[in-house]
Amino acid sequence: MSSTDSVHFRYSQAIWVAAAIAFIGALPLASAAWYFTPILLIPLLIGIWAWRAGTDADRAGVKIRALFGQRLIPWHEVVELGVDDRRRVIASLTDDRMVLLPAVPAAGLPRLVAASGQHVLGTEDQPPSA
Repeated sequence: MSSTDSVHFRYSQAIWVAAAIAFIGALPLASAAWYFTPILLIPLLIGIWAWRAGTDADRAGVKIRALFGQRLIPWHEVVELGVDDRRRVIASLTDDRMVLLPAVPAAGLPRLVAASGQHVLGTEDQPPSA
């Protein structure tokens, strides 16, 4: 992996489809009276969240993206990457906090580690057994 390589993890595109269907389904209710129009914001915000939220990683660190913001965690602050009982990837930080990495499946953990420039023992770089 070159130093310019990065990985991007996003939620399923099916969330966009569900948000669009919910928006269309809410139109009759929103057009019934003016005070129902804010209901249209719910599927709209869900669609924007599905488009934006996720995790990006490169040699600089891990960027966690949410609906209204993002946070960069440099690799030197990450002590350990692991998987919780719900098969979500969690990063343990140097200040003893645990951070959920959104949209990263357990199977994506080797790609996430490779983006840091490291490798996961047990993959193709495993030393030969004696």
